[in-house]
Amino acid sequence: MRAGRRAHNATLRCFVDTLSLSGGVPLPSNSSSMLAPQENRVMALEEWEERWETNKIGFHQLTVHKMLETHIDKVLAGRTGVKFFFPLCGKAVDMKWVADMGHSVVGVELTEKAIREFFEESKMSYSEESVATVPGAKVFRNSEKTVSLYQCDIYKFSSSLEGQFGAIWDRGALVAINPKDRVKYAALMVSLMAPDCRFLLDTLLYNPELYKGKQRQQSVTLFI
Repeated sequence: MRAGRRAHNATLRCFVDTLSLSGGVPLPSNSSSMLAPQENRVMALEEWEERWETNKIGFHQLTVHKMLETHIDKVLAGRTGVKFFFPLCGKAVDMKWVADMGHSVVGVELTEKAIREFFEESKMSYSEESVATVPGAKVFRNSEKTVSLYQCDIYKFSSSLEGQFGAIWDRGALVAINPKDRVKYAALMVSLMAPDCRFLLDTLLYNPELYKGKQRQQSVTLFI
């Protein structure tokens, strides 16, 4: 238990240190103590599915995320035909934007409703099939095979399904997962990164002890 907590805190500290060195916004000196109250926060998978079923998806944006637009040249680094990974992708319009640029997209999302709505709202014809190596999982692909979205628990996804990626765009996935799973999540992301992978992360930092109720968030950009 103690070893697990030390590893957990070390990973979070690594995120904080990297953010401080990345040219992003300055982080407060008490950032570690700000993270501590969140350690035991838990959201069950069923709660996430319920949000989609009841359309409580205020996090969804109707336009391409400004951060991705701003940093897309750095992410691509002059490369063409880059394979992008979108963890906890929802129905992000960013995926169509990237695919329309000539790149391929792989996403993972728990909720089938979100995946179907992505293809329907993007006016893409698509097919679905079971994933033989992941019981209960499905993969949805557009007819051009440029977008593949897996419906499954993200921790059941691995490089054995789609190989490694040249780019990862994490828009809120790190925020959405349970804090106790961040070490596992970080390990998964590292395993999916090709040697030339560029990782763009949009996350936030706030003090839950100071801001009760509606969160006042400090947006943080991390580019690796």
